[in-house]
Order: sequence, then C-alpha cells, then structure tokens
Amino acid sequence: MCNDCLPQGLSRRNLMLAGSVALAAAPLGGALAQAQPAASAADTPKAALALLVEGNARYVADAPRVRDFSAARASRAAGQAPFASILGCADSRVAPELAFDQNPGDLFVVRVAGNFVTTEGLGSLEFGAAVLGSKLIMVLGHTSCGAVNATVSALQKGNDLPGHIADLVRAMKPGIEPALKQPGPDLDHRAMIANIQYNVEQLKQATPILSAMVAKNEIDVVGAFYDLATGKVTLV
Repeated sequence: MCNDCLPQGLSRRNLMLAGSVALAAAPLGGALAQAQPAASAADTPKAALALLVEGNARYVADAPRVRDFSAARASRAAGQAPFASILGCADSRVAPELAFDQNPGDLFVVRVAGNFVTTEGLGSLEFGAAVLGSKLIMVLGHTSCGAVNATVSALQKGNDLPGHIADLVRAMKPGIEPALKQPGPDLDHRAMIANIQYNVEQLKQATPILSAMVAKNEIDVVGAFYDLATGKVTLV
C-alpha cells in the first residue's frame, strides 16, 4: 500500500503502530472483563449454585476460562463480595477455586480435614453470609477422604490416633456413626455422604444467623462431593 492511498494524516508507520496497539489491547480488555467478580451475576442462592455447576462443568471438560489473575488485583484490594462460601476438606488435591473455575474473590473458603462444622468455621461462614453477602454455602466432601476413612476405622476398632488427630475423629463421629449401622457395600462412600449431609443440617439450623437467613431464603446450604479421579462435583 502506498502512502498516497492512506487516509489523510495517517502514515504507514502510524498505521502499523495503531494496529500493534489494537492487538495488544484486545486480549487485555478481554482479561479485564473476565476478571470481574461473578457476584453481580449471583443475586440468589439458585443463581450462585448455577455458577458453581457451570464452572465445574468447564473444569471437568478441561476448558476453563482464560484470564489474567493480576488484572483485577488492585480492585480486589478494596474489598470482597464472594457469591458463595465453601466448607471444604483440607485435602491438598481439592482446590475449590479451580474445581469451580472461579476467580479470586468469588469464593469464601473455609477448610478443615473432614469438612465438618467447627465453632471457628461457623463464625467464618456467618461472616461470609451476613457481612460479605454470599448467597450459598456448600459443604464439599470428596472421595477417598482420609479423615472420613480414619473416623470409620476408629469407630470400628477404637480411636488410638495420636495427638489432636484423635480430636478430628471425635468431632466427626456424630455425622458418620449412623452410616455404620446401615447395611450395604462401600461403607467409606456412605460415610462420606453421611458426613456431608449431617454438616449441611448443622449449618441450616445454626442460630442465630444462618438459620434465620435460610428461613428467609437469603441463603441456601447444599452438600456435594468432589470425585478425585474425574474432578466432577456431585450434589447430594
């Protein structure tokens, strides 16, 4: 293309420079858009759960959203508005932000081996719901959970675990013990489900904050488990 063919005042050099700037800006703009928190799209418990389900489907399909994690770092420093809270296990193989394909700032995560309710964890989840505005609490267990399996073993053979590990088993006993009294195969899986469901009910009935918010449909509490082999999260 000759210079005479270009629009007035636009040289070949300026045209190339403008094109380079446009190409550089395009992916940055996309990253900035994708880095915005999802909270604005989740103004109800149902909408929050839908975002988690959709995100996990992307994760399972190995098709996560492309994003620049640093793009919204400065804005996140000003505050947070997570749309959902997760009570999850401390297991290093389960990372909620990855499993649900969410950005930093989207999830308020409380973790303890065995994903059970503690006083401190309850206070954190109350803060997430009442102060930060989370619309959903998910109790997230997982397959092959060492804490669940240890509790099953201790209930069957006696609790002789060392140190404070024994305290974990004692705390998890109320949720898991009923599974031992039910017939059927795969006791560890049934114990995992029983533990999740027990702690869902504990949170739904937790006074004075969560039970009142559940009654008003301001939040919901659901249970689910993460399959280590596939990455799929299944509601229970």
